[in-house]
Amino acid sequence: MAEKLKIGAYWAASCGGCDVALLDINEKILDVVDAADIVFWPIAMDVKYSDLINMHDDYIDITFFNGGIRSSENERFAKILRKKSKLLVAFGSCACNGGIIGLANLASRKELFEIIYIDNETTPNPAKVVPQTKSAFGDETLTLPEIYDRVRSLAQVVDVDYFVPGCPPSTERIEEVLNAFISGKLPSKGTVFAFEKSLCDECPREKKDKKITKIHRVHEIIDNGECFLDQGIICMGPVTRGGCGAECIKANMPCTGCYGPLSDVKDQGAAMLSAIASVISAEGERQLSEEEEKEIMEAIKDCIGIFYKYSLPSSIFGGKVKSLTEGKGGKHGEKR
Repeated sequence: MAEKLKIGAYWAASCGGCDVALLDINEKILDVVDAADIVFWPIAMDVKYSDLINMHDDYIDITFFNGGIRSSENERFAKILRKKSKLLVAFGSCACNGGIIGLANLASRKELFEIIYIDNETTPNPAKVVPQTKSAFGDETLTLPEIYDRVRSLAQVVDVDYFVPGCPPSTERIEEVLNAFISGKLPSKGTVFAFEKSLCDECPREKKDKKITKIHRVHEIIDNGECFLDQGIICMGPVTRGGCGAECIKANMPCTGCYGPLSDVKDQGAAMLSAIASVISAEGERQLSEEEEKEIMEAIKDCIGIFYKYSLPSSIFGGKVKSLTEGKGGKHGEKR
């Protein structure tokens, strides 16, 4: 009998939804169990970090790594898992592009600690104590991972073989990568397990290529099956990979971009801003005045949160804090 394949999974800086998604493949899990053994998955089984460290290099056939790199612990285990795994997969939006947690790149670590631990009205802290990497406790010294100034995607730290985007990835995409792995018919290195075409290509809504005369929020428009963008509702579909099954769209919510940019899009947010600018217009043939253009654009609240919800760390500018020492995750940062 052929030796079973070995699977690993790790949860870095993320919400944990990607780990749940791995279980959402339902009966497909039986095929996985027949073909492979899970040898490292801290959230689901009793393994110790020492177990991983003691594995020989390339011991794990494939590791699904979800979450961004927020701390020294995240970085350490990204590097260990890279050595211990024949194939390393960036699994989910946070690992692929930095994800929602990457919006923290709008502030430095110092600013974040002040907001969370000092200035937060629900957290009484008269001594202004913030987490330290080392703290004395009697005769013992307690240690915590270092929180970095900057969140990074997995590929910004180690070499990545495959990418499975999504917040979380859809069952179809998870089954696709598992089938490829179990069958041994893996695509070329660097493949993104999603569609090359945009979400608009699988969107069921009717596209009429209208000009935008006003920006609306979702609750202001009664659903009528028409393209969200045509109605002035910002939808990231034009610059986001398809492959999610348009689940949000089918639930009458616009795309927020979790499947990441298309292969020919370098910066997802900038591309969407450009797309919106190209369809803003006045009624009829009249050109918009500068004041009218400004009024339309000012109706877009939280531009970074809308256009870079999942991709700020991997975008061109990356955030407010620029790391001076990338190997240290931005321990010494400077503001741009």
